[in-house]
Amino acid sequence: VRTSKEFPGVEWVEISESFIKIREDECIGCGNCLNVCLAGCFSISGKKAKITTLEYCMECSACWYACEQNAIEFNWPKGGKGFKSKWG
Repeated sequence: VRTSKEFPGVEWVEISESFIKIREDECIGCGNCLNVCLAGCFSISGKKAKITTLEYCMECSACWYACEQNAIEFNWPKGGKGFKSKWG
């Protein structure tokens, strides 16, 4: 279990499987995912979005929702893994 001073009251239970993927053939590099991600999980490189880290991903799915090209595949991690908050 990891915690962060930047996000008090939040824990992350390690996940081995990937739950967010970018379909590069669909991505146009608009940056919507980068703009909505509070955890800084994305960057733009070579005119395409890239996942730089999922270390502080809060599994809010804002990236998936903001992608107008449907280039992001998002699946919530199985129960007991990933983002956990003391606020529910």
